Amino acid sequence: MKFSSRLLLAASIFYVHSALSAPSPDPKAAWVRQGRARKAASKIGRRWSNETSVPPILNSCSDSDYTKTLAPKVNVWGGLTDVEAASVTQWLFAQPELNLTVSDDAGEWDNSILLVELMHPNKTDVLNYLDNAGPAPTRFAHVVLSHRASEEPTYEDILVGPINASGVRNGTTTWQPLDYPYTRKTAGRVRNLDADSEDTLYSQWIYKISATISDITLDLWQGTALGHDNDTLSIWGIDPLWQDDGRIVRWDAFWSNPVDQFDTQTLLPLGLYFRSDVTGRDPSQWKFEGWYYNGIFYETTDAFRNAYYTAGFEKLGVNVEGDWARSDQNGPVLPLDTAHPPVSVAPSGARYAVDAESKWIQWMDFSFFVGYQRDTGLSLWDIRYKGERVLYELGLQEALAHYAGQDPLQSGTAYLDSYYGFGPYAFELVKGYDCPAYATYLNTSFYVSETTHTHLNSLCLFEYTADYPLQRHSTSDYVSATKNTYFTIRSVSTVGNYDYMFSYSFYMDGSINVEVRASGYIQSAYYANNEEYGYKIHDNLSGSMHDHILNFKADFDILGTNNTVAVVNQVPVSQTYPWSNGKARNTMKLEKSYIDSEDRSRLFWGANSATQYSVINKDAVNAYGEYRGYRIAPSLGAIHLTVEDSSNLVSSARWANHDLQITKQHDTEPRAAHAYNNQDVHNPPINFDAFFNSENLTQTDLVLWLNLGMHHIPHTGDLANTVFSTAHAGLSFSPLNYLNGDPSRQTVNQVRINYGGGNTSQVETFGQQQGSCAVEYTPAEVDLWGYKGDVVVRKFPFDPNNPFYQTDGIV
Repeated sequence: MKFSSRLLLAASIFYVHSALSAPSPDPKAAWVRQGRARKAASKIGRRWSNETSVPPILNSCSDSDYTKTLAPKVNVWGGLTDVEAASVTQWLFAQPELNLTVSDDAGEWDNSILLVELMHPNKTDVLNYLDNAGPAPTRFAHVVLSHRASEEPTYEDILVGPINASGVRNGTTTWQPLDYPYTRKTAGRVRNLDADSEDTLYSQWIYKISATISDITLDLWQGTALGHDNDTLSIWGIDPLWQDDGRIVRWDAFWSNPVDQFDTQTLLPLGLYFRSDVTGRDPSQWKFEGWYYNGIFYETTDAFRNAYYTAGFEKLGVNVEGDWARSDQNGPVLPLDTAHPPVSVAPSGARYAVDAESKWIQWMDFSFFVGYQRDTGLSLWDIRYKGERVLYELGLQEALAHYAGQDPLQSGTAYLDSYYGFGPYAFELVKGYDCPAYATYLNTSFYVSETTHTHLNSLCLFEYTADYPLQRHSTSDYVSATKNTYFTIRSVSTVGNYDYMFSYSFYMDGSINVEVRASGYIQSAYYANNEEYGYKIHDNLSGSMHDHILNFKADFDILGTNNTVAVVNQVPVSQTYPWSNGKARNTMKLEKSYIDSEDRSRLFWGANSATQYSVINKDAVNAYGEYRGYRIAPSLGAIHLTVEDSSNLVSSARWANHDLQITKQHDTEPRAAHAYNNQDVHNPPINFDAFFNSENLTQTDLVLWLNLGMHHIPHTGDLANTVFSTAHAGLSFSPLNYLNGDPSRQTVNQVRINYGGGNTSQVETFGQQQGSCAVEYTPAEVDLWGYKGDVVVRKFPFDPNNPFYQTDGIV
């Protein structure tokens, strides 16, 4: 289920202005329904001393301030400022042809603004700025409007600009339809299937249907769903809506309401479903089409009622909330568990540099800019290693959760989460739990309903030393080992019932890892007749099988934009050699080839992990004549969608069918998906299939589209919540012949111990410094009473001096 003042501006380090789309299905928060929605030390050998010296004054281990630095360029992906967003919003309301209504006053038949955020500039213009001392790209705002004052309501993408630091340019700023980044050319418009979901759908349709069987719901579950404050049941259904044969059809189901603060509703299905045709905007023309209960479909309410009151009718049990569904501590306390577990500290403080204004980060030999958007949340730009760009862009494109089951709700559900957005739900992180307490915590912001919401402490940056070394080797004379210290930037987005943790990590050997983990509440199914689609996990509950597929864009630029994808297969062979006396040897060897065309660029990871894919530059070789590049490989859970030719998705998620896909870069193909692809699955704004048109892929600018995910069959261990330890997927990008040796040899954080005859003769530490800090164990954890939630600043009318706290989730 998916359900400042200038002082404040200065405090909010990372910004993006974005909005939410009107979600479906309900229930959602009301505002969602209304708005849519340091240099290395010299190499001097030293020995560890058995003596310890404590400085007279030690900094706290929690004091981990980063080094302030200046970015080499302005961050062209950094988002609109408060002033820019407020200026664009005010300007839009002054355009009479748009006929806009302020969101707080807008009803289902009014037009409103859903999104105001920076339009990312084209790569062509950015590279001219970054690499050729050209001008910074002109800034434009990407705006999404909801046109509901029509019998055929639409969402509309428009482009507003040019704009500058003070906002719109009087006399030169204009708006125009935006469709050049989309495969569908309809002036940036796509139909809005949720125009009536705020009130009409429920008050004039769903609750009326529920009322026709209120006696049955009272008898079955001692509750009703009538739109009253004392309702104990809720009704919501499939996403996307069925869009077949020109009709719009929805399936809805009854769910028990939680009885306390815990978000348990997706664990409380009741097993009753109804279908209705809601084509058009006139409820009098909508059609009720039947009930489904315990494997039987009843075409009319009378048929269901007659069956229900017939002797022998099987009444299914109820899913009742209890401690089994709550995420608090439960059960006997584990041995010694009340003692505090180990914690990590940064004894020398943060070993990275940040330009807070330009959102540029530097760690060791890596540097990158940070971007943030409503649809996809965190993204990284201009990633450089040892001064050379490796990736122009790296970030999430879309996340799919495709369900299956014997009932129509599970079978009909395939959430495309950018519709709800990852940016709006990247809530404040819990220090010491989501990230180390010593991490640097930064803010993000998004636009909704003429306000800016700032997620406090919603990004974290930290170094961490793994529980295994990066390198080690033992001999009879010495042992050597290198600490495996890496840098991570992380965010967590709670999109309805699921919490997605996104981590981008950088390593001393030059590799980059992308990881996603999932926790939160599963969307469960009612157990009856569902044996082929899940395990029975509680009294009347089935785990609902589903695939999580998350698509990432990796725009590699290896020593320039002209690159090629190389393929190396490890294959078994029977081979005769000059030295084998004419006898064939059963062995293996390498088969090398290249992906030269988009006709052959939609790929799966090889069986037995025997196929290596790498992005190389054929015009750049190392000292030994090998092409320099980066290898791309799954580290865990890199999957594609099990469902073939999904009836739910049709053409709206064609990116999900393979593991790795390669296209020629075009400024007109910046994203694999659009937030409103679920509104027209047959003709979505972005049909990923259209990216593949037989273009040559040899030594040209390439984009890789990579899928991560999990085949999830929930079991009893998913109650109350799915755990990050198993719901985990990752990708690794690692240097391949890129350098002439292992770059991690540069770190001083390694040791060589010479020994023999039962004695240690030398401990070589390569100039390491012993960091010191004061560890405070009372309290042992960071003070969590400062957790505040979101800060909101109104944009129209602009009121920067009166911020207030308000946090809203989907459920």
